[in-house]
Amino acid sequence: MGLNKFFSRSTVTEEPVSPIDAYSASDPRRIKLLDAIEESDLSWFWASDANGKIVYLSRAAQEKLTGEGIDFHDLSLVELFSTPISESDDEHGRQRPLPFLLRARNSINSLPVKVATKKDIWWEISGRPQFCEKGEFTGFRGSAKDISAQRQGQIDVNRMAQYDALTGLANRHRMETRMAKLLTASKASQRSCAMMMLDLDRFKQVNDTLGHQAGDELLKQVAQRLDRIIGDKGEIGRLGGDEFQIILPDMDDRGALGDLAQTLIQMVSQPYSINGARAIIGTSAGIAIAPFDGIETDELVGAGDLALYAAKAGGRGQYRFYSSDLSSDAHWRRQIEEDLRDALATDGLEMQYQPLVDTKTNRVKSFEALVRWNHPERGWVSPAEFIPVAEETGQILDLGEWVIRTACRDAAQWPEELVVAINVSAIQFANENLPTILSDAMMSSGLPPERLELELTESVFIGDPHATHEMFATLKKMGLRLALDDFGTGYSSLGYLRNAPFDKIKIDQSFVRGACEGGNNNAAIITAIVSLAEALDMVTVAEGVEAHDELDLVRELGATHVQGWIYSKALPQDAVMEKLASGELEYEPSGPAKARASRKAMFRKVGVIHEDHRYEVVMRNLSRTGARIEGLLNVPEGTDMVLDLGNGQLVVAVVRRAEEAAQGLEFETKLISDGADGLCTRHRVSPYALAAAGMPLAALPAGSYGVAEAMGVNPRSRPHFLQIETSPA
Repeated sequence: MGLNKFFSRSTVTEEPVSPIDAYSASDPRRIKLLDAIEESDLSWFWASDANGKIVYLSRAAQEKLTGEGIDFHDLSLVELFSTPISESDDEHGRQRPLPFLLRARNSINSLPVKVATKKDIWWEISGRPQFCEKGEFTGFRGSAKDISAQRQGQIDVNRMAQYDALTGLANRHRMETRMAKLLTASKASQRSCAMMMLDLDRFKQVNDTLGHQAGDELLKQVAQRLDRIIGDKGEIGRLGGDEFQIILPDMDDRGALGDLAQTLIQMVSQPYSINGARAIIGTSAGIAIAPFDGIETDELVGAGDLALYAAKAGGRGQYRFYSSDLSSDAHWRRQIEEDLRDALATDGLEMQYQPLVDTKTNRVKSFEALVRWNHPERGWVSPAEFIPVAEETGQILDLGEWVIRTACRDAAQWPEELVVAINVSAIQFANENLPTILSDAMMSSGLPPERLELELTESVFIGDPHATHEMFATLKKMGLRLALDDFGTGYSSLGYLRNAPFDKIKIDQSFVRGACEGGNNNAAIITAIVSLAEALDMVTVAEGVEAHDELDLVRELGATHVQGWIYSKALPQDAVMEKLASGELEYEPSGPAKARASRKAMFRKVGVIHEDHRYEVVMRNLSRTGARIEGLLNVPEGTDMVLDLGNGQLVVAVVRRAEEAAQGLEFETKLISDGADGLCTRHRVSPYALAAAGMPLAALPAGSYGVAEAMGVNPRSRPHFLQIETSPA
């Protein structure tokens, strides 16, 4: 078949033909020109019959298809070409698919189509419907060209616009687009979507120490670890710098999210090998969940940022769920920064000392110096609140020097055999003036170096390895004792113990907690740490021991020293001196027979729902398994209740103890950690349920407004119990 048959005029017209048109249609040079175009691959020609079967295709195009193993003979256009809708097509808009255009006998204008081959080959086709002199449809005629290279180039451009060039993860733009689409779809189907914000801890130190190329390599390895953990559960993006975001559709179980966050923190915190050098970082995570914490993208991202900020403020290496009170927490953190500076300038801090006792003799061997702050307006502020602020703002150097000088001065007044232990942060350890500060403090107080012990965490190994080794050598040359604190909770490398001259290992209290209960490996971990310390000729301290069964266990497992409330809380210097003045260096253990779930004392108003009534009570303490409340009279044991902790958190409970206006509740389902020192429920009342009860669809409001209504609590009978007011005393 020839070009003249298909591309000369095929319809009869009564209109006069101009000389130019007649000349062009019949001139053989026109046919040669079209042949030249076909052979040059600039454009090909094709034609189909009325049934869509291909009846003509340029020879160059035929050779292309034959080379790919495609026999186009007897194929229809829709069999040879497909028009799949990719994500990029959907975002940028496109024509209707080829089958529709053929059925409707519409013109085809520069339509991208995929050739029916395993390879990614794309053509762009154009065509117009043809009709005979009787007006009957005879098929299509058109042109085509190969756009595979251009399309791949466009895909690469689109990918660069959506993905991070360094890590291959989604970039900020793609994550924003994905989040907006997911939240829109989740609202329509009343589903949830969780988001994690991650920020690397101490990444800047690696960049400064090993260089920016090492920093880039580290970011790549972090991305690979995140991808291995998340897999197909969600999408990971790098927002810029050392900040990452993870989107997790259909997740609202805060227990599962907390476990996932903890796994991410542990895996990211494992050592990295970069160009033969060893690098150690950490990460913190903030978690927000739609629709509970936000409905729109900006709202949810803001909630995640606040949660991340709270996690970093809590000491780093933590995760934190968003809650409505985090805004006030952020304001308090800023106030801490200002007030701490004043407290250092006006001697507003004080030192307290907790004894470390020999497990065999109950005799005190040393005291750990612990800084305390009695805020003029807030009362006692936890070190977990102000120490991280001091580290982040640089005040830790001034604070650390004050601690060293004060502790040395106080310890110099104790009996000669007693040692004082001082916590030294990684920032202090990296300060080249630390040996001078220690020497000056010991000289001015008269405390000999063998009575001063520095407690260090594994974070001191993050910096320059050579500088770290030099500092260790200097401190040991000064005659100081060194202890490795919180062992097992950080990066846990035996290389630290091999290369650093530690005299003592402190077993973190997280391993002591629950060691007497079944279902965990805490006792085995303690045994392993004790055996390791014995092999390295180090003493061991079990921290946080509060009950006799815990004391008996750590003694049995071989810990040489114990620190905890079972012997004594931290005491001010005058109380320590009073104890030492009596000549009694022994501490008798005093505490409950068995450890129970840690309870947090408080005075907080909460709601209690019983049958069709809601009462306001005061919660005195809270643990994973139960709570103590006050404010209701005549509540018999065995009464079923629902405790409303606010922010959509409802806990089914039963009264196990009742004493006048106080009740002890046991929870049907245990609470979980909020990533810091608080507790929360796995699930919350859904905003979709509140919307069904008449409230506008929005993130959960603070407090308990609307929860009772969503549960159908509308008082219809007289209340069973008498509600009374209670005081904080």
